[in-house]
Amino acid sequence: MVDHGKTKRQEIHLLNRRLLEVSGVLNVDSFDSEEFLLETELGFLNVKGQNLHIKNLNLEQGFVAIEGTINSLNYLDGAGPDKSKGFLGKLFK
Repeated sequence: MVDHGKTKRQEIHLLNRRLLEVSGVLNVDSFDSEEFLLETELGFLNVKGQNLHIKNLNLEQGFVAIEGTINSLNYLDGAGPDKSKGFLGKLFK
């Protein structure tokens, strides 16, 4: 078996749209009660919902748990024509 270095891994668990657990988190870039922007090993993850708050955060282990009503999860890829806009430009299209 050939080992090609460290494999990026991420797990996302969503329980009844009320509890979101994400592994592979590098940083929490921004958050409020309706939106979180998480920098993960696989790209930026945008979480939208209502009454969102952090239940558990451990950046050393790369883990975050968010409670509230989860409405959407969206990866913000750096590919395509919006690449030059930056991450804030993508959020406020």
